[in-house]
Amino acid sequence: MVEQAAQNPNTAALAAAGVSVWLDDLSRARLVDGSLADLVATRSVTGVTTNPAIFQKALEDADVYAAQLDELAAAGADVDAAVTALTTRDVAGAAEVLAPVHAATDGADGFVSIEVDPRLARDTSGTIRQARELAERIGRQNVMIKIPATVEGLPAVTAVLAEGISVNVTLIFSLPRYREVVNAWMSGLEQARSRGRDLSQIHSVASFFVSRVDTEVDRRLEQIGGDAVRLKGGAGVANARLAYRIFDESLQTERWRLLEAAGAPVQRPLWASTGVKDPALPDTLYVTELVAERCVNTMPAATLEALADHGEIVPAVIPGGYADADAHLDAIGHAGVSYREVVDVLEAEGLEKFETAWEQLLDSVSEGLASRRTR
Repeated sequence: MVEQAAQNPNTAALAAAGVSVWLDDLSRARLVDGSLADLVATRSVTGVTTNPAIFQKALEDADVYAAQLDELAAAGADVDAAVTALTTRDVAGAAEVLAPVHAATDGADGFVSIEVDPRLARDTSGTIRQARELAERIGRQNVMIKIPATVEGLPAVTAVLAEGISVNVTLIFSLPRYREVVNAWMSGLEQARSRGRDLSQIHSVASFFVSRVDTEVDRRLEQIGGDAVRLKGGAGVANARLAYRIFDESLQTERWRLLEAAGAPVQRPLWASTGVKDPALPDTLYVTELVAERCVNTMPAATLEALADHGEIVPAVIPGGYADADAHLDAIGHAGVSYREVVDVLEAEGLEKFETAWEQLLDSVSEGLASRRTR
C-alpha cells in the first residue's frame, strides 16, 4: 500500500482559513513530470493561473514542445493558430489534473485560467469573440477565461458571463475600477439569469494586483524622500484589504441576494502579483497579510515554497485591518503620491508587459515553425 503525501501544514492552514491556494505558473514540463499534481497533493494547490509572460517563459523549453511543433508545422498552421494550440493544450492538461479538485468541491474550485490575446485589451467585440473561442476549444467546465479590467474589457466581462462562460477578471489595480468589475460581474449574471442559464455553473474571480502597487508607490515615495519613506511597503496590502471591504459590502446588497437565491456563486477576490519584489520586505508578505474567507491567492512557485517553509497564517487578518488600510493610503496621498496616477500607470504598464510577452511568444513559435519547414 502506497502512502499518500501529506499536505504542508502552512499551505493547509491557509486553505483552512478560507483562501484557495492557486499556482501562478504553468508549463508542459509541469504536466509531463507530474510536479503540478505533486503541488496539489502536498501544497494544497487547487487552481492555476496563466498569463502571456508565463507562456512565453514556458515555450523557451523547446524540447518539451518539440513534438507538437512538428505536428503544427506539418499541418501548415500559422503562428497565431500554433500559439493557441500550444497554450490551450497546456491549459486542458492542467484542467485534467485539477478535475478531481473541481469535483470534490462541487465545482467551486479547481480552475485553470487562460487569457485572451492581450492585443485585444481595448477591443470589446474581439475580446468577446476570442473568449468564446477559447472556452469552446478547451471545452472544460473548470476553465476560466481571463479578461483585463480595462474600460473596454468590462462590457466584455458582462457579455461573456451572460453566455455562461466563467471569467477571471484580471489586471485590477484601483478600488474604483474594482467597483466597476463587481457591477460588470453582477450584470453578466443578471443577463444569464434572464436567458434561463444555470447560474451555479458560472464562476468568476477578480484578480487584484498587489506587489506592483508597492513597486510604483515606493518609487514615488523614494523620490519625495524625508518622512515619506517610512510609508514604503504598505500600499499593496492596504489597497488589497480595502478591495476586500468592497467585496464584503457587495454581498450585503439586495442585488446580490437575488442572484444568490438564483444559485450564483460569489465572485471571489484573487490576490495576484504576490511575489515580493523588495528584498527588504518579508517574502510571504502578500500571503500572510491577505487572509480572509472566500478569496484566492495565486502565487509564483518561489512564493508558494516560502509559504510552505516559514509562512505563519493568522485567520481573518483582512477584516480587522480596514481602518489601518484607510489611514495608510490617506498618508500616502498626503505625502504627495497621486493614487490615480499610480493606478493609471500600472494598468498601462501591465498591458504593455503582457503584449510584449505575447509578441515574444509569437516570435519564438514563428521561428520554431519556420525551422521545421526548412528541414
